[in-house]
Amino acid sequence: MNSSNGRPTNKFEDQVPFSPEIAYHQPESTMAARGSHPGESLTVCSETLGGIIYRSIRLVVFSNRLNLLMPFGPLAILVQKLTGHHGWVFGLSLLGIMPLAERLGYATEQLAFYTGDTVGGLLNATFGNATELIISLYALKSGLTRVVQLSLLGSILSNMLLVLGCAFLSGGIVFSKKEQVFNKAAATVNSGLLLMAVMGLLFPAVLHYTRTEVHFGKSELALSRFSSCVMLVAYAAYLFFQLRNQSGLYISANEGASNSWNIPVTFISVILLPLVGNAAEHASAIMFAMKDKLDISLGVAIGSSTQISMFVIPFCVVMGWIMGQPLDLNFQLFETAALFLTVIVVAFMLQEGTANYFKGVMLVLCYLIVAASFYVHVDSNSEDQPVP
Repeated sequence: MNSSNGRPTNKFEDQVPFSPEIAYHQPESTMAARGSHPGESLTVCSETLGGIIYRSIRLVVFSNRLNLLMPFGPLAILVQKLTGHHGWVFGLSLLGIMPLAERLGYATEQLAFYTGDTVGGLLNATFGNATELIISLYALKSGLTRVVQLSLLGSILSNMLLVLGCAFLSGGIVFSKKEQVFNKAAATVNSGLLLMAVMGLLFPAVLHYTRTEVHFGKSELALSRFSSCVMLVAYAAYLFFQLRNQSGLYISANEGASNSWNIPVTFISVILLPLVGNAAEHASAIMFAMKDKLDISLGVAIGSSTQISMFVIPFCVVMGWIMGQPLDLNFQLFETAALFLTVIVVAFMLQEGTANYFKGVMLVLCYLIVAASFYVHVDSNSEDQPVP
């Protein structure tokens, strides 16, 4: 459907919450047409405000059919209380979080109208990563340091390959007659930060496996804590640089499901668990790509990976230091190699500043290879051994 000026419209563009300012800043002639007496006009304004609130709630809650999945969230809690079947609880939770993730993307888009694409993408990544941070701190408090490492690593891999790949694929299908473009400078900055994060994870692992530590078992932990502090400073500098100078860059601790589903804990931690945590980024990135707002999609997917690698992981290391938990940056050789190759592949995909459905397919296929690799990978350092 086309608008009067010939510009194609999207059904999502009409879903803008009603603002009270619209009602209270109307011309006097309009108010006079509604009522000739001041009291009558005030009554109309009050009624209009109530209608605005009602229509806004109806728009946010009932305008999307995906919201029909919301009852699955409380149902997951009920199943947990009645049966304790971890497999069903995990599956129902995944369904229940999907509409919340989509609404988060919608709310981010509305904020982007006022804050700009850069802040909008950053807010989406921050709210989306709140799930990973909460899960990580809970697991860290329980002493499951390996679960923290694997879940955060899985979030980075999922965002960079699956989320970004699906965004490129969806946008490429919708806009098949043209090649979508995004800001190359922003992608380059994020790629550099991701490579810096890989460096921070790589050195403790190399130090451990080459046994070149001055004090075996202690130097690795000390290096991880020092590097985490440096990475936090670097991420703070990145935020200052992005928001101040480059505002236009973007537009239970027990893994019970492993026994229920008879699959390795590593696969659940790296592949399945991040799918729940990244549901918000996944829905938002695809939605923005289908509206040809690829800069926001890039900010959501790559920005989220940058935030996890440069903020969430170092923050968890520092919090573990405070809690007395020996969480370090040694993510083991297999996991670090997977992250390094992922960053290289994504950096090559972003170097041209363009996106199409073929690049999306390639990224999704790369994620399938990573998922298959972790399915057959046995992590000897995990607290729970995979079921054969």
